[in-house]
Amino acid sequence: MSGIGILLVGAVLCFAGIGSLHIAVLASGFGLGWLMADLLSLSIGTTILVSLGGAVVAWAATTLIFKFAAFFLGIITGAVIGAKLSRILQPDDPNWILSGIVIASLAVACGFIADRYRARALLWLTALGGASMVASGLGLTISALNFLDNPSEGAQQVFATLIWIAVAAAGWLAQRRLFPDKLRIDDNRAKR
Repeated sequence: MSGIGILLVGAVLCFAGIGSLHIAVLASGFGLGWLMADLLSLSIGTTILVSLGGAVVAWAATTLIFKFAAFFLGIITGAVIGAKLSRILQPDDPNWILSGIVIASLAVACGFIADRYRARALLWLTALGGASMVASGLGLTISALNFLDNPSEGAQQVFATLIWIAVAAAGWLAQRRLFPDKLRIDDNRAKR
């Protein structure tokens, strides 16, 4: 049951993230809280509370400083991507310092990228961040897919990464089709 929530929130972020910044911020904050609590192996109740708190804090911070919404959304989704990457690269016994460095580095880099390239960067970041949550949710929900949330070294890491990329690509394509106006995509120009 615990994975269904993260799976659903991740699907919203992955496939509709660019459609509404408010939804993307709430989903990213929830996902960041969930993945951080998961890295700390907290109980399900505490994980849900941390996730909801992450959603509220992310939304409040972004709303208060909406001028910098793309930057903050980039930071939050970058942190989600960093948390998933830390989980894949350190499957057995994660090093908290290395995880913190990876998460913080990706968060800051993605924040600047999102601020610079706006909708195009947010399309990629929401697709990657949402896909990481979808993969974790599938791993938590379906025991046969547990390796998507907690891969062992070797083939499981590679396969989990490939699935993450495939889901992100599907989210990227879906968002491009659903929200061409937000991305300023001219379909007539592409047909020439």
